[in-house]
Amino acid sequence: MKSILRTSLASIILPFINKVNSLRRMNTLNYLPRWIILLIDMIIISISAMITYEMLNGMGRNPVHKKYIYIIIPIYLLLHLFFFWLLRTYSGIIRHSSYIDAVKIFIALFLILIILIAINFASIFLFNQDSDSDKVEKLFMNTGLFINFIFSFCGLFVYRIVVKQTFEAYMSESQSSNLMKALVFGTDANAISVANALKSEKPARFKIVGFVDKVSQSSSKRIFDLPIIKLNKKIAVLMRSINAEALIIADKSLSKDEKLIIVDECLEFNYKVYTVPLISDWEDRKEISNKVKNFQIQDLLERKPIIIDNKTISSQIHNKTVLITGAAGSIGSEIVRQVMAFNPKKVIILDQAETPLHHLSLEMNKLQSKTKIRTEIADIRNKIAIVEIFKKYHPEVVFHAAAYKHVPLMEENPAQAIFANVLGTKNLADLSLEYSVKSFVMVSTDKAVNPSNVMGASKRIAEKYIQYLHHSSQKLDSQFKTKFITTRFGNVLGSNGSVVPLFTQQIAEGGPITITHPDIIRYFMTIPEACQLVLEAGAMGNGGEIYIFDMGQPVKIIDLAKKMIRLAGFTPDKEIKIKIVGLRPGEKLYEELLNDSSKTLPTYHEKIMIAQEVANDLDVIKESIDELITTACSYSSNEIVLKMKSIVPEFLSKNSNFESLD
Repeated sequence: MKSILRTSLASIILPFINKVNSLRRMNTLNYLPRWIILLIDMIIISISAMITYEMLNGMGRNPVHKKYIYIIIPIYLLLHLFFFWLLRTYSGIIRHSSYIDAVKIFIALFLILIILIAINFASIFLFNQDSDSDKVEKLFMNTGLFINFIFSFCGLFVYRIVVKQTFEAYMSESQSSNLMKALVFGTDANAISVANALKSEKPARFKIVGFVDKVSQSSSKRIFDLPIIKLNKKIAVLMRSINAEALIIADKSLSKDEKLIIVDECLEFNYKVYTVPLISDWEDRKEISNKVKNFQIQDLLERKPIIIDNKTISSQIHNKTVLITGAAGSIGSEIVRQVMAFNPKKVIILDQAETPLHHLSLEMNKLQSKTKIRTEIADIRNKIAIVEIFKKYHPEVVFHAAAYKHVPLMEENPAQAIFANVLGTKNLADLSLEYSVKSFVMVSTDKAVNPSNVMGASKRIAEKYIQYLHHSSQKLDSQFKTKFITTRFGNVLGSNGSVVPLFTQQIAEGGPITITHPDIIRYFMTIPEACQLVLEAGAMGNGGEIYIFDMGQPVKIIDLAKKMIRLAGFTPDKEIKIKIVGLRPGEKLYEELLNDSSKTLPTYHEKIMIAQEVANDLDVIKESIDELITTACSYSSNEIVLKMKSIVPEFLSKNSNFESLD
């Protein structure tokens, strides 16, 4: 009995559920079946015919010959059915109707009009040839055919427009509550293309609520039926007045300074801000909308773009064999990419990190280049392994970017700092001289200036050895001399271990962001900028120079953290906390690019200067470094650091266990 009851209930309920589901599906239906569209089209042309008939009949005219009405109606309907089928006027998706659909409808109706007029003239000949009457009989009134043509076209076209607009209005209304209301800054072709692409984007991210124009003369003008707001107040005030949540900067005429002011003001009032590059292909809407992205901290660096001397760099690298150490690192890998642009004969990428080196090798091998890529896994501290590489390839240019660079780690492991940064550099430099390398470029750091930690002091010792090797090689009778060049710059945005990736990770995890001291400041440069200047300095150097780069204005780390939090869409110290954890061992508040006793000389490049370092101890530096390496083999941290301080007298430890050795 129960089973029978269940079966009966199921037979009643299931059809009802299916009906409800079908109604739900209708709500999300992408397009109507073609036969329904064809049926609607036939209904519209039938209604147009009736309107034409009633209008002319009311004026005392006979639009059709009533005697042959049984022939006229089938001819009229079949002709429309045939040409609608022939030109596929019903196959387009109504909500995506365009001028192409209008053209197809017009052609179909025009051909039908021509055929009906032809039939009309044929009927005159057929029906009146045996008639004695002077009255000429026609199936249709030609004026009526033309009026019907106009009514039919307007009905079919307007119906499609109404459906399209209704659907778009319904969809935009249903989605608008979940979309971010955005103002587009700009009214030029670039900004209009961006707005149009975002309006067509599926799924949509933004609801465009207006445009901002810094030079608009009329507030009555509109784009896409949206207001154009003149920039006569602060952008935050305008956004509040129109209830916008985000600003999309698409005005290509904005200067860097103007853009920075707008971004800072938006971030200050917790408005999201987006950027989009110059659009070159306005037809590719998907590509345009994909380019709308959040501002990155790199976009807000207050600096002019770097212009390099490609001709000079090319003369150094083109058709040469280039060895790049530390090639798997953030700086080394970018040097590899930029060197490849100058078509060297061969590039040897060397590192001890297997996986990132493999990834770089795969990336380089995808390039359409005649340059041969050779991958070598080796440790620069192992001179025997490095000798084999020099014997095998005989490099002509060496870019030395391999180093241990993390200050706290090197403070705990001074021996490793000596082995990697001093011994490794010594091995490479000695072999470069022995194998007649034309140019040896070492990547150093601003932490080598008045060092306060083991890492910085080890890099300063490496700099001194490079200077010693240059000066000692000048005394040799050999006609060929290697150019030994040192480049020195500060922190690099986005490099491995820098604060930007760390802050990004901490923000993604919900905070807190950890800062060592509220007053700490640093110089910053992007990875491509740093590597461009390394190549430029290597090309311009004559040997023995220490090149320092113009790093722009120093950045307060706590301000950088707050700006990154706001760029991520959060409020500092509310959604994301900032935690002060104290200075790390060896860390100082301010980095310097020059020693106290140093001066600079300008070069032809405004962003590159030569540091005139006092180097009175070069005659004894080799013996001191050999002793330091021997001491490092004992792994006695105090003895190692004491020896380092004797080589670099300005090395004064800060916030470190080695302060007592000062």
